[in-house]
Amino acid sequence: MSEELLTVRNLVTHFYTYRGIVKALEGVDLTVDRREVIGLVGETGSGKSVTALSIMRLIEPPGKIIGGEVIFDGRDLLKLSDEEMRRVRGKEISMIFQEPTLALNPVLTIGLQIQEAIETQDIRKEDTEKLATVMLEKVGLPDPERMFKNYPHELSGGMAQRAMIAMALSMKPKLLIADEPTSSLDVTVQAQILDLMKKLVEEIGASVLYITHNLGVAAEICDKIAVMYTGNIVEFSDVLMMFEEPLHPYTQGLLNAIPKLGHDLYTIGGEVPDLVNPPTGCRFHPRCQEALDICSKAKPQLIEVKKGHLVACHLLKY
Repeated sequence: MSEELLTVRNLVTHFYTYRGIVKALEGVDLTVDRREVIGLVGETGSGKSVTALSIMRLIEPPGKIIGGEVIFDGRDLLKLSDEEMRRVRGKEISMIFQEPTLALNPVLTIGLQIQEAIETQDIRKEDTEKLATVMLEKVGLPDPERMFKNYPHELSGGMAQRAMIAMALSMKPKLLIADEPTSSLDVTVQAQILDLMKKLVEEIGASVLYITHNLGVAAEICDKIAVMYTGNIVEFSDVLMMFEEPLHPYTQGLLNAIPKLGHDLYTIGGEVPDLVNPPTGCRFHPRCQEALDICSKAKPQLIEVKKGHLVACHLLKY
């Protein structure tokens, strides 16, 4: 069996708007091995959530996946029929969204929603209520029997996120995609949710694609980090290498922007470009203090510069 569970190759996703074509993803390459936690980090608007939705084939009009491959457990998800893809979602790939109260069905109790997820497996219907209650207990919700009967609006943000985790992991997926699941929670609850996710993911042996703009969170939970900028992966390595020896100027800027006691706050100059008319060549070159002439003319390819360390930057070739 291959170690690679998910391999994304040259994924391109565009949105057709009245302003023009938004080139959201322009050739994304990403690999997630079995039982591995990959962090996908970058500024707002870098394409992290669009990558996740493209993998799940949940891009809605005016968006469209233009090309590429999404190989999951030996199958190209982009070539599956809609019915085949529906069987993959939830059962083999689960997703935790940033706003749980928007993702949960407001007219169904928490317990019934988890039961529906469990019913996708070969489990007797009469056993699903018991299993749903067990999952509520596993994610640390108080009085799980009572919580089973509660509606989403009766839960706090942290409780709703725990319920979402219970639902996602109750199907024992091979891959869990978590889209900034703690960004709307306070720091204390955030730490509890991260600890809970690590424990449950290890228990079921799932791989995780963890989307975040917070490098500190990525360092806490991830094995490797992929840095994304305006629709492209610009750097990929294990966590230690990423923090000790970042090679792409954008990654260096993100790490320098982490607040440090006694130091002035560092900011990356310029703004995230308009993806209707993105810069030619390397999309980061207008903000890069080390840009070469070639940076505005040719798009750099993601290449392995050291074992396990991939970077897309012309500076490494000169």
